[in-house]
Amino acid sequence: MEIETTKTEASLLEYRLTMGMTVMEGQGFYYPVDTTVAADGRMYVVSRSRDEVARGVRVTMCTVDGEYFGNFGGFGEGDGQFIWPCCSAIDSLGRFYVTDEELHRIVVFDESGKFLYKWGEHGSLDGELDTPSGIAFDSHDNLYVADTYNNRIQKFTNDGRFLMGFGDEGMNLPWGLTTDGHDNLYVADWGNDSIRKFSSDGIEIACFGSSGKNDGEFCRPSSVAVDRDGYIYVADWGNERVQVLNPEGEFVEKLRGDATISSWAQNFLNINVEEASARDRSDLNLQIEYVDDTPHEESSHIERYFWSPTSVTLDKNGLLYVTEANRHRIQVYSRKDR
Repeated sequence: MEIETTKTEASLLEYRLTMGMTVMEGQGFYYPVDTTVAADGRMYVVSRSRDEVARGVRVTMCTVDGEYFGNFGGFGEGDGQFIWPCCSAIDSLGRFYVTDEELHRIVVFDESGKFLYKWGEHGSLDGELDTPSGIAFDSHDNLYVADTYNNRIQKFTNDGRFLMGFGDEGMNLPWGLTTDGHDNLYVADWGNDSIRKFSSDGIEIACFGSSGKNDGEFCRPSSVAVDRDGYIYVADWGNERVQVLNPEGEFVEKLRGDATISSWAQNFLNINVEEASARDRSDLNLQIEYVDDTPHEESSHIERYFWSPTSVTLDKNGLLYVTEANRHRIQVYSRKDR
């Protein structure tokens, strides 16, 4: 099989670096599912671990330059704990919010990781939640929540007071959310293989994409981000790639991944020379004939490719962070024109 190339001279993005390494505790990630970046550059990376496995569940604080500040949270049902953490967001005061799909609630911390409060009740009535996933704030600190198994979006104040709900007609397991500079909401409609755009009062403005593997088509999109110019970035989870659309929803570019060794992993290999030697002898870009010629099979064998890209996130400088659950890392890209 010939390795796919997605770079062109007209490409919008360029690869910068890879972050992270696989650890169940301490400095690193374990099945990370989302990344949120604060205004000061501090990153919060949510590690979900494996379902029902206590070790590994946590939030890691770090920076894109590799500075490590520690972890908070953990597996459980108590204050500041999670069972199935999923997505995260930060409000204007720097408070950090995490959804818990299993406990059907939102957990809130201060900027240092100290537990503040939690809210959410399981159900299908207004203000109740069933497996909440994506969350995003607007410019007024209102919080949108992807109420996934209720197939709708709900809007709350940042302390959990219900404001409105919408999208339940035709939406199918919504996942990742983001807002743009005009407080429009973008939804990764996972079950419908599309990106949907709503006004702040819940009116659908546009719907982009359809099911498939071609440019501009999606297979179970899990996350969406929008930059200040209106370009739309989609974690095309089922196709093991990231796609970029222009503000009108037209295809611009796709990425399969460009990972290199992170600084944390390189430090580990410098100390553990036997593992470094085994890695040096390995073929990390296998060119073989696959029995099941799918993006998943390619990504599982080729290290630089995305493997389960669950989240795309932009920081204030326009850096794009792609969180990969199955390789326990984040790949970082920048706009070429900035």
